Amino acid sequence: MSRVGKMPIAVPQGVDVQITADQITVKGTLGSLTRAQHKLVTVKNDAGSLKVAPADDSAEANAMSGTVRALLANMVNGVSKGFEKKLTLVGVGFRAQAQGQKLNLQIGFSHPVVKEMPAGIKVETPSQTEILIKGVDRQVVGQVAAEVRAYRSPEPYKGKGIRYADERVVLKETKKK
Repeated sequence: MSRVGKMPIAVPQGVDVQITADQITVKGTLGSLTRAQHKLVTVKNDAGSLKVAPADDSAEANAMSGTVRALLANMVNGVSKGFEKKLTLVGVGFRAQAQGQKLNLQIGFSHPVVKEMPAGIKVETPSQTEILIKGVDRQVVGQVAAEVRAYRSPEPYKGKGIRYADERVVLKETKKK
């Protein structure tokens, strides 16, 4: 059995998990997430902890038990604590401004770039060169951060662009005559 799949998931106080035949719903203080139940994996709620086990002895069921366990752990963590990604803008004149569910970016183009945030995602700009993307679904938060970064990814010579806060950009040396 998968090493990850063997570990139980601790369900914190204030988080409610409902398991039906076709879906799993996790409700917490920050929101609610629902995921379809996989047919090769069985999930049990045992007094404050979730246990995931493969339904049969196949290799695919073994692999899916670890995957489903990780997805459920992210759901429980998301509705109790939430997820966030921090982006920084590097470049002269690069600015970001959050206006409700929209993110306005001035990133060196002749026009401003406006990114509409999907439902369940909040965006904040603590300063003009920092963007904070928050939400309960880890996959959606990461995808939105990747889409914002893709508007102007860091270039290798000066390092200008949008990067993750913990990202290190290795700069190339320019050509010499």
